[in-house]
Amino acid sequence: MSEAQKVADRPSTPPQGANSVDRFFAITARGSTFAREIRGGLATFFTMAYILVLNPIILGSAKDKYGHTLDGAELVTATALVAAVMTIIMGVGGNLPLALAAGLGLNAVVAFQIAPLMSWPDAMGLVVLEGLLICVLVVTGLREAVMHAIPQPLKQAISVGIGLFIAFIGFVDAGFVSRIPDVANTTVPVQLGATGSLSGWPILVFCLGVLLTIALLARKVKGAILISILTMTVVAIVINSVADIKSWGLTTPKVPDDFVAAPEFGLIGDFSLFGSFGETTVITVVLLLFTLLLSDFFDTMGTVVGISAEAGLLDEEGKVPNLGRVLLIDGAAAVAGGASSSSSATSYIESAAGVGEGARTGFSNLITGGLFAVALFLTPLLTIVPMQAAAPALVAVGFLMMTQVKHIDWDRYDIAIPAFLTIAVMPFTYSITNGIGAGFLAYVLIRTVLGRANEIHWLLWGTSALFLVYFAINPIQQLFGVR
Repeated sequence: MSEAQKVADRPSTPPQGANSVDRFFAITARGSTFAREIRGGLATFFTMAYILVLNPIILGSAKDKYGHTLDGAELVTATALVAAVMTIIMGVGGNLPLALAAGLGLNAVVAFQIAPLMSWPDAMGLVVLEGLLICVLVVTGLREAVMHAIPQPLKQAISVGIGLFIAFIGFVDAGFVSRIPDVANTTVPVQLGATGSLSGWPILVFCLGVLLTIALLARKVKGAILISILTMTVVAIVINSVADIKSWGLTTPKVPDDFVAAPEFGLIGDFSLFGSFGETTVITVVLLLFTLLLSDFFDTMGTVVGISAEAGLLDEEGKVPNLGRVLLIDGAAAVAGGASSSSSATSYIESAAGVGEGARTGFSNLITGGLFAVALFLTPLLTIVPMQAAAPALVAVGFLMMTQVKHIDWDRYDIAIPAFLTIAVMPFTYSITNGIGAGFLAYVLIRTVLGRANEIHWLLWGTSALFLVYFAINPIQQLFGVR
């Protein structure tokens, strides 16, 4: 259903909820039910539970300036704790079906770009500073003003680009698509499977999962995405028990020996707020902080707009409900991630899986956050879902978000070209931020050369200038002698 149709189909007088919980979350008023919210919360959790495995691997594999590493078990606890607390806070405070956890990409910046220049506590202190700056931008209204300044077609392009991006994530993480090694001496960057063809039981699980998911969606089966995830997880467990499989990737689908593991809170609070300034030059710190800030700022912006649009929650002017609170909570999540040494936490595009299951309110976050809280104690059990079983959900949701492409006026080049670049650059560079930046710069340039610069909101001028710095960060570093 299109965004315009979703808005038009809302009753002029919202129906009264059946009870206080219903009324608080506006479940009935948004056309949802408790069953849909629960299914959505479950689907979101299972599509992003991989972060409990992936974040500790990324952060735990890196060494800081002094050769120190972070403990894996403590990272699992920190990751689950922040995801649980901040997802629930977003549900109650922002009332959006938007889950939060350690941000992919951001954690890689922390692990491989920041930590080698300083100690882990100093690096995490820099993340806390970034989160605090985000909160200041929200409180001053600047972050919300930037979001409102974006033309509606670009918002729609952001949603479409994110759809392609998360579908690509699903294909890559499942092993259906892989990067061709540089030693192959080919200009083709990706290929089918690991060798140019599909092989192995894990890929079969993914392919069957995609077929099952699209079949259930086509039949309009309630809980289609969640049914697919759970069914293919069971299939994967059975296959893993009878077949000789070298690797499933990060998660092996097998019944664990121990179902319970005590959480370890050793990393909580282990950060130094201003220690980074004593480890390297001020210019280096500022540039690192700028990189974190801009990536977090616009990744969140794209995610919030995309999820809200897919859920049909944007108003007639394309604005997100409770946006100020949503952005403030997201900024607080970055602070919490740094303070717990789990890296900056941010809104997750995988929340689209829950929206695809019918989630429309923050009540679904109580389910997702509750499962992350349970994961503090049952991590061995809750991380048996292999990516090959969860990735089909990302492909399906990518299709659902792609449908918004029909609302973009492709006959107007001043709109179509920025929209195209936004859509294309996201999956091709594996970054939401890069796609938004490309679209912004193209929009400003085209409007200017057409003599319509006066139509550009001043905040778009400002953010486009920042994106110029963002894309030119390497030459700038060289200019100032920063390595």
